[in-house]
Amino acid sequence: MPTQKKMDEVADLKGRIERATLVVSTEYRGLTVKEMQDLRRRLREGGVEVRVIKNTLLALAAEQAGQPALTGIVEGPTALAIAYGDAIEAAKVVTGYLQGAPVPFGVRGGFMEGQVLTLNQLRELVRIPPRPVLIALILGQLRSPLAGFVALLDAPLRELSLLLQALLSELPGLIEARAAQLEAGP
Repeated sequence: MPTQKKMDEVADLKGRIERATLVVSTEYRGLTVKEMQDLRRRLREGGVEVRVIKNTLLALAAEQAGQPALTGIVEGPTALAIAYGDAIEAAKVVTGYLQGAPVPFGVRGGFMEGQVLTLNQLRELVRIPPRPVLIALILGQLRSPLAGFVALLDAPLRELSLLLQALLSELPGLIEARAAQLEAGP
Protein backbone atom coordinates (compact mmCIF):
# COMPACT_ATOMS: atom_id res chain seq x y z
CA MET A 1 0.00 0.00 0.00
CA PRO A 2 1.59 3.32 -1.04
CA THR A 3 2.09 5.94 1.61
CA GLN A 4 0.45 9.35 1.44
CA LYS A 5 3.89 10.94 1.02
CA LYS A 6 4.62 8.84 -2.08
CA MET A 7 1.17 9.56 -3.52
CA ASP A 8 1.81 13.29 -3.01
CA GLU A 9 5.21 12.97 -4.70
CA VAL A 10 3.63 11.20 -7.68
CA ALA A 11 0.93 13.89 -7.96
CA ASP A 12 3.57 16.65 -7.73
CA LEU A 13 5.76 14.95 -10.33
CA LYS A 14 2.74 14.41 -12.61
CA GLY A 15 1.97 18.14 -12.46
CA ARG A 16 5.58 19.00 -13.26
CA ILE A 17 5.61 16.62 -16.24
CA GLU A 18 2.38 18.10 -17.60
CA ARG A 19 3.74 21.67 -17.36
CA ALA A 20 7.25 20.85 -18.59
CA THR A 21 8.40 21.93 -22.03
CA LEU A 22 11.62 19.89 -21.77
CA VAL A 23 12.75 17.13 -19.42
CA VAL A 24 16.38 15.98 -19.47
CA SER A 25 17.55 12.83 -17.72
CA THR A 26 21.00 13.17 -16.15
CA GLU A 27 23.51 10.89 -14.47
CA TYR A 28 24.61 12.52 -11.24
CA ARG A 29 26.31 9.65 -9.40
CA GLY A 30 29.80 10.59 -8.33
CA LEU A 31 29.14 14.32 -7.99
CA THR A 32 30.13 15.82 -4.67
CA VAL A 33 27.59 17.79 -2.67
CA LYS A 34 29.29 21.01 -3.74
CA GLU A 35 29.18 19.99 -7.42
CA MET A 36 25.50 19.05 -7.09
CA GLN A 37 24.74 22.43 -5.49
CA ASP A 38 26.62 24.15 -8.33
CA LEU A 39 24.61 22.11 -10.87
CA ARG A 40 21.32 23.12 -9.26
CA ARG A 41 22.33 26.79 -8.99
CA ARG A 42 23.59 27.12 -12.57
CA LEU A 43 20.59 25.37 -14.08
CA ARG A 44 18.16 27.31 -11.85
CA GLU A 45 19.71 30.55 -13.15
CA GLY A 46 18.81 29.35 -16.65
CA GLY A 47 15.22 28.56 -15.66
CA VAL A 48 15.76 24.81 -15.28
CA GLU A 49 14.84 22.91 -12.14
CA VAL A 50 16.83 19.86 -11.00
CA ARG A 51 15.03 17.07 -9.14
CA VAL A 52 16.43 13.75 -7.98
CA ILE A 53 13.63 11.24 -8.48
CA LYS A 54 12.82 7.63 -7.82
CA ASN A 55 12.29 5.74 -11.07
CA THR A 56 9.20 3.90 -9.83
CA LEU A 57 7.52 7.16 -8.80
CA LEU A 58 8.46 8.72 -12.14
CA ALA A 59 6.97 5.75 -14.00
CA LEU A 60 3.68 6.18 -12.11
CA ALA A 61 3.64 9.96 -12.66
CA ALA A 62 4.50 9.63 -16.37
CA GLU A 63 1.73 7.08 -16.84
CA GLN A 64 -0.79 9.34 -15.06
CA ALA A 65 0.35 12.33 -17.14
CA GLY A 66 -0.17 10.34 -20.34
CA GLN A 67 3.56 10.38 -21.18
CA PRO A 68 4.73 6.78 -20.62
CA ALA A 69 7.58 7.23 -23.15
CA LEU A 70 9.30 9.48 -20.60
CA THR A 71 10.51 6.40 -18.75
CA GLY A 72 12.65 5.55 -21.80
CA ILE A 73 15.28 8.11 -20.74
CA VAL A 74 15.48 6.94 -17.12
CA GLU A 75 17.95 4.30 -16.02
CA GLY A 76 19.47 3.89 -12.58
CA PRO A 77 19.73 6.82 -10.16
CA THR A 78 18.42 9.83 -12.03
CA ALA A 79 18.23 13.58 -11.65
CA LEU A 80 15.77 15.29 -13.96
CA ALA A 81 16.40 18.75 -15.34
CA ILE A 82 12.90 20.15 -15.91
CA ALA A 83 12.20 23.31 -17.89
CA TYR A 84 8.85 25.08 -18.03
CA GLY A 85 9.75 27.94 -20.40
CA ASP A 86 11.47 28.00 -23.76
CA ALA A 87 12.70 24.45 -24.48
CA ILE A 88 15.52 25.62 -26.74
CA GLU A 89 16.93 27.98 -24.14
CA ALA A 90 16.66 25.22 -21.52
CA ALA A 91 18.52 22.80 -23.81
CA LYS A 92 21.24 25.44 -24.22
CA VAL A 93 21.56 25.78 -20.43
CA VAL A 94 21.84 22.00 -19.89
CA THR A 95 24.28 21.36 -22.74
CA GLY A 96 26.26 24.44 -21.69
CA TYR A 97 26.65 23.00 -18.20
CA LEU A 98 27.50 19.59 -19.69
CA GLN A 99 30.51 21.01 -21.55
CA GLY A 100 32.28 22.09 -18.36
CA ALA A 101 30.71 19.57 -15.98
CA PRO A 102 32.68 17.22 -13.74
CA VAL A 103 33.39 13.82 -15.32
CA PRO A 104 30.70 11.76 -13.56
CA PHE A 105 27.91 14.08 -14.79
CA GLY A 106 26.23 13.04 -18.02
CA VAL A 107 23.04 13.43 -19.98
CA ARG A 108 21.12 10.28 -20.92
CA GLY A 109 18.45 11.87 -23.05
CA GLY A 110 15.60 14.30 -23.19
CA PHE A 111 11.86 14.35 -23.54
CA MET A 112 9.94 17.06 -25.37
CA GLU A 113 6.37 17.14 -26.68
CA GLY A 114 5.88 13.41 -26.19
CA GLN A 115 9.12 12.47 -27.97
CA VAL A 116 12.28 10.95 -26.51
CA LEU A 117 15.42 12.85 -27.57
CA THR A 118 18.96 11.49 -27.70
CA LEU A 119 21.94 13.55 -26.58
CA ASN A 120 22.72 14.34 -30.24
CA GLN A 121 19.14 15.54 -30.80
CA LEU A 122 19.49 17.79 -27.74
CA ARG A 123 22.66 19.24 -29.22
CA GLU A 124 20.84 19.83 -32.52
CA LEU A 125 18.04 21.55 -30.61
CA VAL A 126 20.61 24.01 -29.26
CA ARG A 127 21.46 25.09 -32.82
CA ILE A 128 17.94 26.41 -33.42
CA PRO A 129 17.87 30.20 -33.14
CA PRO A 130 16.04 31.74 -30.16
CA ARG A 131 12.28 32.27 -30.40
CA PRO A 132 12.42 36.04 -31.13
CA VAL A 133 14.83 35.42 -34.01
CA LEU A 134 12.60 32.67 -35.44
CA ILE A 135 9.56 34.94 -35.21
CA ALA A 136 11.47 37.72 -36.98
CA LEU A 137 12.53 35.31 -39.73
CA ILE A 138 8.96 34.09 -40.24
CA LEU A 139 7.58 37.63 -40.29
CA GLY A 140 10.25 38.60 -42.81
CA GLN A 141 9.25 35.69 -45.01
CA LEU A 142 5.60 36.72 -44.77
CA ARG A 143 6.33 40.40 -45.36
CA SER A 144 8.22 39.94 -48.63
CA PRO A 145 5.34 38.46 -50.69
CA LEU A 146 2.87 40.84 -49.07
CA ALA A 147 5.00 43.85 -49.99
CA GLY A 148 5.13 42.62 -53.60
CA PHE A 149 1.36 42.13 -53.62
CA VAL A 150 0.76 45.63 -52.26
CA ALA A 151 3.09 47.08 -54.89
CA LEU A 152 1.20 45.13 -57.58
CA LEU A 153 -2.12 46.52 -56.36
CA ASP A 154 -0.67 50.00 -56.01
CA ALA A 155 0.78 50.19 -59.56
CA PRO A 156 -2.50 50.81 -61.46
CA LEU A 157 -3.56 53.47 -58.94
CA ARG A 158 -0.19 55.16 -59.20
CA GLU A 159 -0.39 55.14 -63.02
CA LEU A 160 -3.94 56.56 -62.93
CA SER A 161 -2.80 59.27 -60.53
CA LEU A 162 0.13 60.19 -62.79
CA LEU A 163 -2.19 60.29 -65.83
CA LEU A 164 -4.66 62.57 -64.05
CA GLN A 165 -1.83 64.84 -62.88
CA ALA A 166 -0.54 65.09 -66.46
CA LEU A 167 -4.00 65.93 -67.73
CA LEU A 168 -4.52 68.51 -64.99
CA SER A 169 -1.19 70.13 -65.73
CA GLU A 170 -2.19 70.46 -69.42
CA LEU A 171 -5.68 71.80 -68.60
CA PRO A 172 -4.74 75.50 -68.14
CA GLY A 173 -2.97 75.52 -71.52
CA LEU A 174 -5.94 73.87 -73.20
CA ILE A 175 -8.36 76.38 -71.63
CA GLU A 176 -6.22 79.31 -72.79
CA ALA A 177 -5.97 77.86 -76.31
CA ARG A 178 -9.73 77.32 -76.50
CA ALA A 179 -10.37 80.84 -75.14
CA ALA A 180 -8.05 82.28 -77.78
CA GLN A 181 -9.82 80.24 -80.45
CA LEU A 182 -13.22 81.49 -79.30
CA GLU A 183 -12.02 85.11 -79.29
CA ALA A 184 -10.66 84.81 -82.80
CA GLY A 185 -14.06 83.76 -83.94
CA PRO A 186 -15.18 81.45 -86.68
